Amino acid sequence: MSTTRDRHVAALAKAACLVEALPWLERFHGKIVVIKYGGNAMTDEALRRSFAEDVVFLHYAGLRPVVVHGGGPQITALLGRLGVPSEFRGGLRVTTPEVMDIVRMVLVGQVQREVVGLVNSHGPFAVGVCGEDARLFTAARRGAVVDGEEVDVGLVGDIVGVDDGIVRGLLNDGRIPVVSSVARGRDGQVYNVNADTAAAALAVELGAEKLVVLTDVEGLYSDWDATTGGAREVISSLRADELEPMLASLSAGMVPKMEACLRAVRGGVPKAHVLDGRVPHSLLLEVFTDSGIGTEVTG
Repeated sequence: MSTTRDRHVAALAKAACLVEALPWLERFHGKIVVIKYGGNAMTDEALRRSFAEDVVFLHYAGLRPVVVHGGGPQITALLGRLGVPSEFRGGLRVTTPEVMDIVRMVLVGQVQREVVGLVNSHGPFAVGVCGEDARLFTAARRGAVVDGEEVDVGLVGDIVGVDDGIVRGLLNDGRIPVVSSVARGRDGQVYNVNADTAAAALAVELGAEKLVVLTDVEGLYSDWDATTGGAREVISSLRADELEPMLASLSAGMVPKMEACLRAVRGGVPKAHVLDGRVPHSLLLEVFTDSGIGTEVTG
């Protein structure tokens, strides 16, 4: 049974958290924060709900969140059920026309609707947007680099143009845009675009204050041992010129995330962050605490 003193101690701890958040509330009020949402945070029910709560909290706190989501686990699961093989080269999904139809269906028809629904359980905030809508994203076909050579990965695109009018219109209307990372090219073809890449391009175009990339690791490790799966420590902060020479030695899964951070800060976004999406409320811990978590990249 708790005593009056216990209740006072608990109340003071909560008050200390709120006071710690005050300078960050002042700094980020009215600012755009682009959040790339993916990994296990999308498949665990409790984490999905905590993510939606974090986004709504940012909205009520006066920030202007924009969510760009992936859907790799869901795409792989549906491909498996349909008997379509999944293949990756250089960290990118090989996307045949058949796979592209499934990617589009899962991202726009399933994952986006789930995210919108979770956010909107707290109020009429989220609106789903596809990269094809109002030509938000324009893509061009790209390859992957494997062992120093470029290889064909099918209908995979890179962002070559962003028209952020539809997203700005939603933000100005007090909404939370939820963006699916598919895009149409000038050739009329629809492309599968890595969500990390899409989030970075959109953050630059919007003049965002932060890019936050949620992933399935604690951050960028200083020394990862691929044979044991062990690491020395997470790098808490590094500059763009320190990150660039490290890219060639990173695991295939981390390359697009760290490239996205590099692209964002070199495009004018003050800071980009890679966070562990498996930690409940990791987004709030990064934005509103002095220490933050994960890895921070600066210009």
